[in-house]
Amino acid sequence: MNLRQFEVFHAIMRTGSVTGAARLLNVTQPSVSTVLKHCEAQLRFRLFNRVGGRLQPTPEALAMLPDIEAVFDRLAAVERLTQDLAGGRLGTLSVAAAFPIANSYLAQAVATFLVGRPGMRVALQSLNSPQVVDRVAAREVELGVVHEPVSRAEVETELLARTSIACVLPHAHPLAQRASVPVTALAGQPIITYLPQNIFRGYVDKALADAGVTPRIIAQVSVSLTGIVLAQHGAGIALVEPLMLRSLSFPELAARPLDPAITFDTVLVRPRGAPDSTMLERFVTHLRRTLVERDAGPH
Repeated sequence: MNLRQFEVFHAIMRTGSVTGAARLLNVTQPSVSTVLKHCEAQLRFRLFNRVGGRLQPTPEALAMLPDIEAVFDRLAAVERLTQDLAGGRLGTLSVAAAFPIANSYLAQAVATFLVGRPGMRVALQSLNSPQVVDRVAAREVELGVVHEPVSRAEVETELLARTSIACVLPHAHPLAQRASVPVTALAGQPIITYLPQNIFRGYVDKALADAGVTPRIIAQVSVSLTGIVLAQHGAGIALVEPLMLRSLSFPELAARPLDPAITFDTVLVRPRGAPDSTMLERFVTHLRRTLVERDAGPH
């Protein structure tokens, strides 16, 4: 028996008639009768007897039914699987990101993406930017999210957002009363910023030098969160990326943009030439939507 014969047999068993089977399969009644006739000829025994206007299954048909129903149960399972895969409700997603990104809006996007997707699993790694790019280049993760610059032939990038260094300082600080902080206003202030080996330190140093400000740097940090915590405890003004300020609770602190702004790009990093899975396409769309909603919400 071929699969079409299985379908006709199963439909007749479910409906009890050729007419019902034709309606169920959305085909004509003669086509069902023809398939059934050919099937019985191949098998060399009858599958149904006509009793009182209905088809009565023979003992041979009843013996076959459990195995054929098992075939259709598996087909139904495959159909559900394909629907879940197409709908982005099932599968695995591996993402790596720079520490402040992974622990702020990316974690938020992953958490909200998982809602309604009980069959999905996510691996989210928090690393430094070079490590993220290495993982993507080695195809150990599907997607990376880092700050520019990225220069590896094995990967390709796509702009996700434009980010800025901000002044993170207590609400009670006089500079926090301004909508933005002129870089020149930082002269003489105790400054917390990145270690020289951090890629953002060059941006900060250039902005201060262009404004003619010789900074009074009292603390240097490797990650933004450490600078934010130092500012919370009164060490000084943190010139850092403020993502973690919005992701965690620091009610005593404010973030104010600098004037002129110190901006840089945040990019999505993928293995070069690798097609996106349906799951990844849907997640990237969701991530972008999360950023739009985040920027539109209260700061």
